[in-house]
Amino acid sequence: MTPSARLQAAIEILDGVIDAARSGGAPADRLVADWFKNHRFAGSKDKRAIREHVYDAIRACGPVPASGRAAMLGLAEEKPELRDLFDGSQYGPAAIGERERPAEGGIAPEWLEDRLIASGIGEDEAAALLGRAPLDVRINRLKVSGALEGLPEEGEALALPGALRFPSGTQVSAWDAFAQGLIEVQDLGSQAACLAVGAQPGETVVDLCAGAGGKTLALAAAMANEGTLVAADTDKRRLSQLGPRAERAGVLIAREVLLDPGKEAAALEAWLGEADRVLVDAPCSGTGTWRRNPEARWRLSEGELQKLTALQARLLRIAADLVKPGGTLNYVTCSLLDEEGAGQVDAFLKQNPGWSAQKPDLPLGAPRGEGIRLSPRRDATDGFFIARLCKA
Repeated sequence: MTPSARLQAAIEILDGVIDAARSGGAPADRLVADWFKNHRFAGSKDKRAIREHVYDAIRACGPVPASGRAAMLGLAEEKPELRDLFDGSQYGPAAIGERERPAEGGIAPEWLEDRLIASGIGEDEAAALLGRAPLDVRINRLKVSGALEGLPEEGEALALPGALRFPSGTQVSAWDAFAQGLIEVQDLGSQAACLAVGAQPGETVVDLCAGAGGKTLALAAAMANEGTLVAADTDKRRLSQLGPRAERAGVLIAREVLLDPGKEAAALEAWLGEADRVLVDAPCSGTGTWRRNPEARWRLSEGELQKLTALQARLLRIAADLVKPGGTLNYVTCSLLDEEGAGQVDAFLKQNPGWSAQKPDLPLGAPRGEGIRLSPRRDATDGFFIARLCKA
């Protein structure tokens, strides 16, 4: 493919990404993969260039662009050399018209930028949200007791025990250590959230929003496969991924519980007032994960954010009923918005006088309200809010 043809391919994919963002369709990575599947003539260098064009253009645009072409013209404002590729060639994009306008730049749609500013996210912090994320792994202490040999030398030891970092795009899934369950891919911030739970062998721990079980596996390792570990979620497809992952990792204590939305308490009745620790990794806006999913900021609306904050408050109430006296409720979101983090905790404490907050002791993050906040710029992690709430 010529450079111009690669650019045109990226524009076509961006049109699909923009339509999907407006309609709640497939994520960008799936749309990119589908395009490659349907255009097998594209070689590895073509695919790499097209993917970079797509994601660079997504990161360059604040509000949702009018079209893929407008998004690419917006990127050309940052990379003027791209303008030469609008050459009108057979497979390339048409020449730039005099009246054509590039898409608007920025961090996010204006209303969302205002929310970030109100949450204490400055310009440099906001810009870091659109950088490229490295690849972090966690050594699985259920299978590895000491240092893990045989990993590539470019791995960097991080602030948490057993945490390693590799360059973005590293094909960890092809390593023997991954196939054998010796390591798990997990962002350092997510590892910190699990460490903050403080799970111990022999305890009863509930992972209330387990999803595909990434944090469940980390909790099982912290518990040394001793005790009761409940992995609960309403998403059957995601929860079904935990079984194979647990088998590979040597996790023996994880019990899957599929929840019926709106009737969660019934499925969790056996653990009411019995849990030493409950983790609520709540569904959220995902503002802390834009490095990995930059088009997510185009999918969020003020109405959707209101629904998410209402769900978070309900999940906190459900979790509180599971905690036994003296136990802890650990609340986590991958968001930097106060209404999903510090604000939620403040509201919970006001409504539940028998509870108090205790800041997690972590080598990462900075205080935010009654919890701590991790950010890409300061901590080189995804953005997280982490709070520990203690029942009297």
